Amino acid sequence: MERWRYSKGLHDIGNDCFAYLQPDGSFGWSNAGLVRGEGTSLLVDTLFDLPLTRAMLDAMKDVTRRAPVATLVNTHANGDHCWGNELVEGAEIVASRTCREEMLSELQPEMLAGLMQAEGLGRGADYLRERMRPFDFTGITVTPPTRVFEGRLALDVGGTGVDLIEVGPAHTGGDVIAHVPSARTVFTGDILFVDGTPIMWRGPVGNWIRACDLILELDPEVIVPGHGPLTDRRGVERMKDYLTTIAGEARRLFDEGVPADEAARRMAGGRFASLPDRERIAVNVDTLYREFRGELGTSADIMGLLDLMAELA
Repeated sequence: MERWRYSKGLHDIGNDCFAYLQPDGSFGWSNAGLVRGEGTSLLVDTLFDLPLTRAMLDAMKDVTRRAPVATLVNTHANGDHCWGNELVEGAEIVASRTCREEMLSELQPEMLAGLMQAEGLGRGADYLRERMRPFDFTGITVTPPTRVFEGRLALDVGGTGVDLIEVGPAHTGGDVIAHVPSARTVFTGDILFVDGTPIMWRGPVGNWIRACDLILELDPEVIVPGHGPLTDRRGVERMKDYLTTIAGEARRLFDEGVPADEAARRMAGGRFASLPDRERIAVNVDTLYREFRGELGTSADIMGLLDLMAELA
């Protein structure tokens, strides 16, 4: 949006809402949000590591000094949205029940820390290590939600209403968006990637498209995506277009008997080839193919997908 520059740091987006942005929005460079009420604040997500989260909390001090963060909402379980939780001391941590389960059972920071020191694991591991190089995964204690919900949860932040809406499984199993009706503002987590390629770890794609429709129905003026610059409904429409288009293309190739890896290679050079991180199409096609086979509950071959992403990159 022209109203705000896409620059690192805290941005006042009006009506006591703030966005903390981290260009360029690629792997690990996520956004967070803050809602200030009377004498208290709500934080939407922490960042990938402790130094980044500490810098963000320092940047928020002028806001939180008189309205300390009493509630932290995690939009989902990917580490770039929750591995700084331990630094928000004393806050109630709220997330979907599935988000909590995934946070405790899926990729842990010590695994990434180990990968950063390993050598000779192949092209895919080298690809991931290069993208994770800016981050410090040492010393992180995964700090899960202390309050979970399913469906919807209405919160009061010092007189300001914040509605949490579970829209997963989509990007992950437990995706949540945070809507501030009085400010006409939505914090989407990774339901929205702006000016970058989304990655569909979980699916089904129909849930993600419905989540986009829901955001449009809320009619927000300002939308804070999980990655990328601030946007409005146009960013949601572009996201929905991406999902609808790749789902249709993948279905056609699936019906033709084209293997998932070959389908990803063909689609990588298609309409969305100019988007950053276009190689994520490997994961997206794999998830779509598993959905088409009725196998979304099965695990993906992560190392194989990393190898393919390295090739496509």
